[in-house]
Amino acid sequence: MTYVVTDNCIRCKYTDCVEVCPVDCFYEGENMLVIHPDECIDCGVCEPECPAEAIKPDTEPGLDKWLALNAEYAAQWPNLTSRRDAPADAKDFDGMEDKLKSLFSPKPGKGD
Repeated sequence: MTYVVTDNCIRCKYTDCVEVCPVDCFYEGENMLVIHPDECIDCGVCEPECPAEAIKPDTEPGLDKWLALNAEYAAQWPNLTSRRDAPADAKDFDGMEDKLKSLFSPKPGKGD
């Protein structure tokens, strides 16, 4: 089992989860984070820290595409190990549906 970041992170990009991760397995895109599935130790401490509730265990049904997306972009994006302020408009995007199709950016973030 691993944890995955899902679509509600897109344009919310809270980093509270990054701060508690004991193995630094978060990677930063321009407008979301992903978890490297081979680095995640399945401890689960990140899940309750996400204000957008965008982190889920991969055992939940229907998360195969998110596991694949996390794996793909964790290999491309820079590692992020410290908390940052969320975007000023993060709350405007929290709960919005179908963000992957309309708002996802494949560009990397800044990382550490």
